[in-house]
Amino acid sequence: MKARLLIMGCFLAVSSILFSQGAYAQDKALVNTEESHHAVLESVDMGSVQWTKGFWADRFEVCRDSMIPHLWKIYHDPKISHAFTNFMIAAGLDTGVHVGPPFHDGDFYKLLEGVAAVYAITRDPRLDTMMDNAIAVIARCQRPDGYIHTPTLIEERNHPGQSAAFQDRLNFETYNMGHLMTAACVHYRATGKKTLLAVAIKAADYLSAFYQHSTPQLARNAICPSHYMGIVELYRTTHNPAYLELAKNLIDIRGMVNNGTDDNQDRVPFRDQTVAMGHAVRANYLYAGVADVVAETGDDSLKHCLDAIWKDVTEHKLYITGGCGALYDGVSPDAVSYDPTRIQEVHQAYGRDYQLPNTTAHNETCANIGNMLWNWRMLLTSGDARYADVLEQSLYNSVLSGVSLDGNRYFYTNPLRASRKFPYTLRWAGGRQEYIALSNCCPPNLARTIAEVADYMYCINKKGLYLNLYGGNTLKTSGIALREETEYPWDGKVAITIAEAPATAFSLFLRLPGWCHGASVRVNGKQVPLSPVLGYAELHRLWKSGDVIVLELPMPAVLMEANPLVEETRGQVAVRRGPVVYCVESPDLGAGEAVASVALPSKIDLQPTPMSIGKSRMMALTGHAYLLPASDGRLYQELPATAPKAITIKLIPYFAWANRGASDMSVWMDLYR
Repeated sequence: MKARLLIMGCFLAVSSILFSQGAYAQDKALVNTEESHHAVLESVDMGSVQWTKGFWADRFEVCRDSMIPHLWKIYHDPKISHAFTNFMIAAGLDTGVHVGPPFHDGDFYKLLEGVAAVYAITRDPRLDTMMDNAIAVIARCQRPDGYIHTPTLIEERNHPGQSAAFQDRLNFETYNMGHLMTAACVHYRATGKKTLLAVAIKAADYLSAFYQHSTPQLARNAICPSHYMGIVELYRTTHNPAYLELAKNLIDIRGMVNNGTDDNQDRVPFRDQTVAMGHAVRANYLYAGVADVVAETGDDSLKHCLDAIWKDVTEHKLYITGGCGALYDGVSPDAVSYDPTRIQEVHQAYGRDYQLPNTTAHNETCANIGNMLWNWRMLLTSGDARYADVLEQSLYNSVLSGVSLDGNRYFYTNPLRASRKFPYTLRWAGGRQEYIALSNCCPPNLARTIAEVADYMYCINKKGLYLNLYGGNTLKTSGIALREETEYPWDGKVAITIAEAPATAFSLFLRLPGWCHGASVRVNGKQVPLSPVLGYAELHRLWKSGDVIVLELPMPAVLMEANPLVEETRGQVAVRRGPVVYCVESPDLGAGEAVASVALPSKIDLQPTPMSIGKSRMMALTGHAYLLPASDGRLYQELPATAPKAITIKLIPYFAWANRGASDMSVWMDLYR
């Protein structure tokens, strides 16, 4: 450990020289694994994918025209949010005190990253000016030693000598700096400018120096480790080995204290962890950051932990919507003791195996995005499509559900059932909100995520081009240009036309989703045999302009059941079509018909039916179902003798619920045999 810290100190001495010389990676990928020796895949450059028409073109338009400007306005309005005003005060351009949660800086950095991601696609000069103006204020806040965190900086300005860094582990300093680093790398790759990158480098140098001298107890004053991803991405951008050493050190010091918690994933050393535990956002950010380190180092001991934890999540703790974190509050299943003084509390957390409640499911939007970030990095290090399956599962369901269809209102939590008659008020109840005052971390996280979906579509390596997700777009990268036309996720037909190809043969790798059975491919009208490896079908040939590949992914609506150990869904089914999970919502039922009474027959024939909610087009499912006799409200009652009522049912995509006013909703419905 001491040797590693000495190495970090040596490399820090030259970071300013490297910056002045501009010796930085020119690759413009969102997550830059071009020189990561233990990564199998690398992303294409930001901006190389342009949306044309279809589902993601529509969602990107909402992000560009609604989410980004709306959040930017909110964060610059001190009557609503002090996010940017805090930077103004810390920079000496305004007066006052810090207002808002301590992670407000990180919220703004996430939004800034989203703006940069939109700029990478649109090249809108107005966005460039917006970023320049904000970055100038952020840079002015930073202390000469590189420290930047507005709650502390404002306190120092108002009461000199009375505030110190890293004294409160709930102050989110490293979390904020981590999002600064990620935003800075994205901004640099999108614009070529080093203004924000210079701020991030100074902050990283400060952290590197801090961790050389701090005690483990002080060093653990860091929660929600976005800085693991940020530090590694900064290493990939600057080639400064000190940053990779810092990331490795951050993993090693976890569990080096006597009072660590499962909620913060630091009760035991990370290399001893094999199950998902604690706060789901912190956990998923940690796992994503560790996956970044694995991509750079190939550390098998870390990979073993990630593999075991991923298996635990996907086999025991993941919702059908890809949501993560079943518990609002609870007792850690991994540190339970019969000694009341040793029982550990967890919140917004993973629970026990198969502990997956519906109405009280937490499933914070940021945790679901963290699940995407983790699985994306697992895909890059393995080339295994099962990680893209989980990424897609979260993206289309528990991530998109976090924002309204018009892009202006948000969910913090994403339950799988909602009832206006629920007997007590959940902490985050109340429907979608324009601004979540207590914790507005999810809206900017959604903005950057939707802005960056284009960067998840494709990967490349020496063998060829990988198609991970599907949507109408054009791609131009590494001598390859193509057009993809599809109505996915509403239709499983994907047509790919080659516009430009190298003079030598290469492979196209088409992901065959895990939910799909009976996929087929035609090249220039001729059927080709498929022998998928790790979930991708390889098509190797000398491609030429005008070649057409048609992928057919059958997507019938299917009934899904949970493991019988998931108590809350015994005797119930959910509906999935393609990657989209469906729900029943009260606006689609008749007067006096209750969501809780809906029952689906095991042989139901659900037919795709186009519909719109507001300006958003989607595919509903309609079929014949039953309405069971309603409960009379007592805790227990005799089974009614009344026969079920036959009804025509309409189901909508889960992500689209709560866009038509207050409503009841359920993903899981009774099975009628």
